[in-house]
Amino acid sequence: MNLYTISFFTMGLIFGSFYNVVGLRLPKKESIIYPGSHCPHCRHFLTWYELIPVFSFLLLKGHCKECGGKISPIYPLIELVTGIFFALSYLRFGLSWEFLLSLLLLSLLVIISVSDLAYMVIPDKVLIFFLLFFLVCRFFQPLQPWWDSLAGALMAFGLLYFLSLISKGGMGGGDMKLYFVLGFFLGIKLTLLSLFLSSLFGILFGLFRKFKRKDSQSVLIPFGPFIALGTQLSFLYGDRLLDFYFRHFFS
Repeated sequence: MNLYTISFFTMGLIFGSFYNVVGLRLPKKESIIYPGSHCPHCRHFLTWYELIPVFSFLLLKGHCKECGGKISPIYPLIELVTGIFFALSYLRFGLSWEFLLSLLLLSLLVIISVSDLAYMVIPDKVLIFFLLFFLVCRFFQPLQPWWDSLAGALMAFGLLYFLSLISKGGMGGGDMKLYFVLGFFLGIKLTLLSLFLSSLFGILFGLFRKFKRKDSQSVLIPFGPFIALGTQLSFLYGDRLLDFYFRHFFS
């Protein structure tokens, strides 16, 4: 592991902490700047050593040092996952345009995962903000063919809208709008792979959760984090996964 990989992993931890704030505050229409980070229980403002990504959580054993309230492990998990994918993006693309695109995509996916986990909501403001960036990116570096972005957006939205109709609302409107944005960024091929991987991860998690639960009561599971995982893996390794699939099953 070289210095660049460690540096981008560390940078990802820091950005992950910021994405936690954005994902938690925007749906409540709160400022992402003021007030500063604080305990959700006693409102105690965190000192510098309580703000170190992942390590502060471990140091304080997952509790506020003032009131002893339990801090959700989602916070360090988001920070750690963001750090890992920052590093993986560098290892996959190096210092390149695709590396910056990967970080931009990851930023969207982490923020919507946080808000979906916390509130079962994917904020429209976040989608619009990143869609504008994606429009600029695809203007300067269009997919080939040029219409692939628009086709990917319409295909993804249309497919999820159809699934929502036949499942009588089983697919949320936020997921459909998110995939419209992702489809524009990824194009048809990687969007379809993203849909497949996201659904696979969601199904496997649902089966695991059902197996672990002793009662039969159904629990709503936010789909955003599975979309995030499936999409980021598709962008990083989609061409390799598809090449492996077609080479081994259709050769």
